[in-house]
Amino acid sequence: MPSDSLQAWRTTGQSALEELEAAHRSVGGAGPGRRYATQQINHAYAVLLSSQFQGFCRDLHTECADHFVQSVSIGPLQTALQNVLVRDRKLDRGNPNPGNIGSDFNRFGLIFWDEVTIADSRNQDRQSELEDLNVWRNAIAHQDFDPTKLGGATFLRLQQVRDWRSVCNQLAASFDAVMRSHLLSFNGLAPW
Repeated sequence: MPSDSLQAWRTTGQSALEELEAAHRSVGGAGPGRRYATQQINHAYAVLLSSQFQGFCRDLHTECADHFVQSVSIGPLQTALQNVLVRDRKLDRGNPNPGNIGSDFNRFGLIFWDEVTIADSRNQDRQSELEDLNVWRNAIAHQDFDPTKLGGATFLRLQQVRDWRSVCNQLAASFDAVMRSHLLSFNGLAPW
């Protein structure tokens, strides 16, 4: 059974992304205006994808923290532990890049990206793709399309955003499974 966070990613999060897919399909014509309009939709799609994935990661982290503190029976210790796990969480203020995700999930006593890669060796390449998504997200948000930072590109194609979406889908499932297994090891109780 998936976490509440993964279920929300697969329903609410995907629904929001589908709205941009529909907008992209509805833009008609073959002239230069269409290209500009679709480029703006591609930009919006990439930023929304990054934000939805950040929401998933933050929600999963919170769900993990909630389960983790339940293994402590003393109320004040639960509160203190909860505060340590979520205080200054990078996912509350930074992009969902591999560094921020790893930093936050490492608080649970694992080397997060190592475990995610052990779970599926393809996740190492997906980690790199996630980094690329966040580089584009920052370029869009800050209107700084330096091709040296964007792998030589300055034009974002719909297929690239779709590929990143697939990467995020695969990573979300891996994150969920890795954290379920890790939390289960603490008290023998499945967190979800």
